[in-house]
Amino acid sequence: MKTLKHLLAILLLPAMATAAVPAYILHATGWRGFFPTAISLELGLRLVGIVFVGAGLTLMIKTISLFARIGKGTLAPWSPTRHLVAQGVYRHVRNPMISGVFAILLGEAAFFRSPHLLIWFLVFVAVNSIYIPLAEEPELRKRFGEDYLLYCKNVSRWIPRLKPWEPPRD
Repeated sequence: MKTLKHLLAILLLPAMATAAVPAYILHATGWRGFFPTAISLELGLRLVGIVFVGAGLTLMIKTISLFARIGKGTLAPWSPTRHLVAQGVYRHVRNPMISGVFAILLGEAAFFRSPHLLIWFLVFVAVNSIYIPLAEEPELRKRFGEDYLLYCKNVSRWIPRLKPWEPPRD
């Protein structure tokens, strides 16, 4: 049952944003490439895209694993974590899952050289830049209290720390 909850959350949330919506956008816009480019520029954009998608997938896999192992929940609001996750990549940045999705979307825009996917990326960033501080973070403050407030004081929402944060030991 736990595996089904995780799979459902993954399919309904990041998979929709990083696969279903971009596929629809490419199909609906009759994607044929961004603009004529020299082969080296095209290859460079594709390589950058692959690197960003790979980095984003890595972040997503790590965060989903941490949610399951440490948080005892999923990334979905209907089955949230029961414990604050402040380990692994979460010691560097508060929102590595969304950072992973951002990287994937930007990577897809570069790989397909699609201005429409670049617009989708910008819209997704804008929506999450509003949603996370106004809706998600107040819920986390209620759920985890002082532990979350301390975490927020030490770990940035978007800009990763170079040195991982060391939470106080109980």
